[in-house]
Amino acid sequence: MFNFLKAAAVNKQLDAIVQRIEMNVSNNYKDAAQLNLKELEDELKKLEDAGSLNSKQKEYYSGKLSSFKERMKNFTHKDQKPTWV
Repeated sequence: MFNFLKAAAVNKQLDAIVQRIEMNVSNNYKDAAQLNLKELEDELKKLEDAGSLNSKQKEYYSGKLSSFKERMKNFTHKDQKPTWV
């Protein structure tokens, strides 16, 4: 009967992780962004396995996940130049 409340809670949970990823990427916190990406992937899988996501939510968050993965493919500290050189 109150499935919309359950869906809203799931959205808040996943949106919070997405927001942390976006914040860490924008601030160039590479390690934290990669940890949050893994967290999003794990949480999404857990919710899919539990059947807590509808098809629209699965599509949306899977798209976000793949977008972040592509964006952070070469996201390492190796591309940073040392400031003392």
